[in-house]
Amino acid sequence: MLARIEALPDQCEDAWQHAGEFQLPKGYEGVRELVVLGMGGSATAGAILRSLALETGEKAVYLSRGYEAPAFVGPDTLVVACSHSGNTEETLSAFEQALAAGARGLAVTTGGRLQQLATERGAAVFRYAYDGEPRSALGCQLMTLLALAQRAGVIGEQETAVREAIALMREARASLGFASPASANRAKQLAGRLQGRLPVVIGAGALAEAAHRWKTQLNENSECWAIWEELPELGHNAIVGFGLPADVVARTHVVLLCHPELDRRLRLAYEATEAALSAADVSHERIELSGTSPLARVLAAVFLGDLVSYYLALLNGVAPSPVRPIDSFREHLAKG
Repeated sequence: MLARIEALPDQCEDAWQHAGEFQLPKGYEGVRELVVLGMGGSATAGAILRSLALETGEKAVYLSRGYEAPAFVGPDTLVVACSHSGNTEETLSAFEQALAAGARGLAVTTGGRLQQLATERGAAVFRYAYDGEPRSALGCQLMTLLALAQRAGVIGEQETAVREAIALMREARASLGFASPASANRAKQLAGRLQGRLPVVIGAGALAEAAHRWKTQLNENSECWAIWEELPELGHNAIVGFGLPADVVARTHVVLLCHPELDRRLRLAYEATEAALSAADVSHERIELSGTSPLARVLAAVFLGDLVSYYLALLNGVAPSPVRPIDSFREHLAKG
């Protein structure tokens, strides 16, 4: 797991080049909107793409997690089914519905039943090779989606942002990687502050999806509860509950993912949130991310969070790779 996390910038670089060589079938450009189907780790790339499209996109991007394709899907919709294994039953069900509705379909996978379904139904297939967990293949899936969305006219040019993101992660690897001692490694230090506590991660804009990624990586790698919240929405509900239950407050640590270029109103929302956390005696800290593009900031935050989840796994005394409860969950569903 450590090797896969530390190799994320290299994975992104290879995947971006591979995806750039893929030619979309004729008629896939000029779609009305793009819908990504996915679950778990395979949905994360779609969630990040959606958040980036909200900030810089030219057409709408939707993400659907579950068995059903959105009701509006039709011939003018590009539907991309993301499943690392190719055997995710929810994604297969939704993709079949989308194809039946006449959508322009594309499968992003390593193989499995999804590739077979796409081939049988005349949909396009982008196959990548990666030996690891779905959540570790984020670079493969995100770079593929970015390249395809760019080619389909959904978002603008991404080359500059991708190069910046890769450079930022490589720079961070020197100070955050396993070889860097805890005395100079903020990821290891943060893992120590999270040990024995309930992590709550907050983000705004595209960084909200980075906060979501932190939550799922802490769940799967560190094997602990974690919560994520989004600003400014948090200020309309969650902020009221900061003080109770008192025993939970005493065991909670909040991480706010931020960056200097955020809109002034959002910066004020961060400040108001921190003031409320302090008033409720909730332990918290703010992390300022670097980067000029939303993609670079998101991936810098993801890279930091992935390493924190690994170091916290070690502190928790758990193996960061196996996810036996998820395997049991799928086995139970298979009985139906």
